[in-house]
Amino acid sequence: MTFATAGLLFLAALFASMPVFAFRSRGQPLDADVARRPASALLGLWVRNWMVWVIGPVERVLVRSGLRPDALNFFGAAAGIAAGVAFAAGALGLAAWLLALGGISDILDGRVARARGLASRYGAFLDSTLDRFAETGTFVGVAWHLSGSPWMTAATVLAISGSLLVSYTRARGEALGAGFSGGLMQRAERVVLLVLGAVTDPAVTGRMGWPPGTVLSGAVVTIALGTVGTAIHRTATIARMLARDEAPSRGKDA
Repeated sequence: MTFATAGLLFLAALFASMPVFAFRSRGQPLDADVARRPASALLGLWVRNWMVWVIGPVERVLVRSGLRPDALNFFGAAAGIAAGVAFAAGALGLAAWLLALGGISDILDGRVARARGLASRYGAFLDSTLDRFAETGTFVGVAWHLSGSPWMTAATVLAISGSLLVSYTRARGEALGAGFSGGLMQRAERVVLLVLGAVTDPAVTGRMGWPPGTVLSGAVVTIALGTVGTAIHRTATIARMLARDEAPSRGKDA
């Protein structure tokens, strides 16, 4: 069984768990972490709550194990970079698995830290910074894989540039006292789209007679457009927030 086939079977099992979660979560409040984070059109609150429920058993094992959140941070970064190597080698199924593992680690590191009372500014900085290393490594591999098309190479460069801009606008806004983390294409959405594009590409292109990489290319273009749009949206929103906050002081100076 190939990594891609195993990935498709795993996705089918995940989707099959949705009705179970819907039944068990009726009348239950949202997970606290899910409730405090902004939703998007791609990953709404219900879907995020379901994802947290799916990885709940792993989270509880990790909390009891005493594993430090730093280990999850470094594992997530290593998995993201390894996914880039797999993309470059054309092993899309393996790349999807590595990317998914890195994304799950990214969710779990903060949750484990908070559950064990280890949340800190150091951890937040390490988490955010290593995410950028992981994402850069992943997209370099994607660019290599799609380098046969100049247009797709450009789209991949735009995707990683937009991803970094999304992160920068949030960080810069928070540093100036105007935190805003909304938008269509946040990190979770980017990971999910890349995983879906990678794991379904071999099966879909083979069945439809399309050139290999077509589905993955569609995911990359979607990420590129979504990240640039999100960065522009955050820039405009944070700029308005800062201008509104500074308006009274400018009036007094006049």
